[in-house]
Amino acid sequence: MIKDRFSRIGFILAATGSAVGLGNIWKFPYITGDNGGGLFVLVYLVTILFVGISVFIAESYVGYATHKNSVDAFETLAKSNKQAWKFGGFTFVTALAILSFYVVVIGWILKYMVVSITTLPQSVQEAQNMFLGMLKEDMFSQIGYFVVAFLIVAFIVSKGVKSGIERVNKILMPALFLLLIGMLLYSMSFDSFGTALHFMFYPDLTHFKSESILIAVGHAFFTLSIGMAAILTYSSSLETNTNIVKSSVIVALLDTLVALVAGIVIFTILFNAGFESSQGAGLVFITLPALFYEFGAIGNILSLAFFTALAFAGITSAISILEPAVRYVEEKKEVSRVKATYMISFGIALIGLATLLSNLTPFSNTLTFGDKNLFDWFDFISSSILLPLGGIVTALFVGFFIDQNHLKTNMLHYMSKGVYNTWLFSIRFIVPLGVGIIMIEKLGLFS
Repeated sequence: MIKDRFSRIGFILAATGSAVGLGNIWKFPYITGDNGGGLFVLVYLVTILFVGISVFIAESYVGYATHKNSVDAFETLAKSNKQAWKFGGFTFVTALAILSFYVVVIGWILKYMVVSITTLPQSVQEAQNMFLGMLKEDMFSQIGYFVVAFLIVAFIVSKGVKSGIERVNKILMPALFLLLIGMLLYSMSFDSFGTALHFMFYPDLTHFKSESILIAVGHAFFTLSIGMAAILTYSSSLETNTNIVKSSVIVALLDTLVALVAGIVIFTILFNAGFESSQGAGLVFITLPALFYEFGAIGNILSLAFFTALAFAGITSAISILEPAVRYVEEKKEVSRVKATYMISFGIALIGLATLLSNLTPFSNTLTFGDKNLFDWFDFISSSILLPLGGIVTALFVGFFIDQNHLKTNMLHYMSKGVYNTWLFSIRFIVPLGVGIIMIEKLGLFS
């Protein structure tokens, strides 16, 4: 029985911290810009409502109903074939694959926090040279920031649920919200603020493509940290008598709000400088630092605030990614949390070091396989194969392979019969079909 548990507010902040990651502040704005703005945002919001929240609730139920690690949770709830279903809980392997390259990016962000208070690039070209120079040539700096980032994440997880994860999220998440609100209020002083709002929320077919629907649906699914046992593990540490449906909806709303606010702030800054909305993946590390320089002294403050917010988002997600594996080893191998944390972290850090080296010129050929280097392969396999599979497995498991009477009895405490039937239909049919199509499309099996 778990003694180290989240309070309700602690769970909401921790789960929000898990969901609010680099995808919200880094990826969401640039894919919104690349896909035309308002209509893309509308599809994203609809998908969050009908797909994302559905799977989030299902994964929360598996953890909350058992209060066990992910592997034991699947095995406990399965009506039959328990030995086979326990492998559904090994989705934490996906989390570890993500962590290996995710902390590399957090290291970049820590470096850019230092850049913000020292020497911001004076042009987009200089910013591009700075980023590419770091990525391809600056091995020791990258490794240094990578190690610092991993030590921060491991230390927090080693302290446990209450003293580590909950305590840090109670500090970092409110701080993240305050930083974003501050930047939003400042952005309101620009004439381009109205233009950014119009771009974000006015449906325009001009730049919207058919594949934009798949991108919006895919991002809505992945941004909530579902399909890798993170939410399941957090939910298993919840206090009893917690309304998991209400908590799930709150987390989804906060996660979405952060993405929208980040988009408004970034597009306000872009449009104010006369840039187009479509700046691609280099938006955060190339375009924005150069734009912050144009603000003078206030630009350094804005840049530091932005990258600090990004670091907070990355760290809170990273600790949720590491927690499922630590919890499993701690319980199944009967070792201390500290030993489990640093043992797993050391192994994943070695893999992460290889993904980092794969971007560097001296090692890129050796660590490139086919058309992708190791960093890109880990990103592609986890996002295009493992995460969607994890989500589909969880949805089908809850929808068909656990005691449906027990499920209905418990869930009707939190939702009406009509809402329950809609949710059950979603996880049984809409989620597997929708996410399956996205997965097949991303793998190029339709072409």
